[in-house]
Amino acid sequence: MTPTLFFQLVLNLIATFQVFTQSYIATQGGPLQSTFFYMLYIYNKAFGTLRMGYGSALAWILTLIILGVTLLVFRSSPHWVYYEAERRKEDA
Repeated sequence: MTPTLFFQLVLNLIATFQVFTQSYIATQGGPLQSTFFYMLYIYNKAFGTLRMGYGSALAWILTLIILGVTLLVFRSSPHWVYYEAERRKEDA
């Protein structure tokens, strides 16, 4: 069960960083930018002000942040993810 939980954790963590549609459709940043997520900021810089290079640089920063957090989760996985097949190999 833990490998499935680990897989879902990684996918949902990545999806959390990429929240855009709900904020854009509902409020476009909301009153006083209360729903102004990083993806909406990238969109506004790239397409709102037509600064595509700056928007691309922000997207690369987001990619590096997601990569770093994902690597941290992968490094913590041996402590709590249990694979039955690996246990059998150790016993043999």
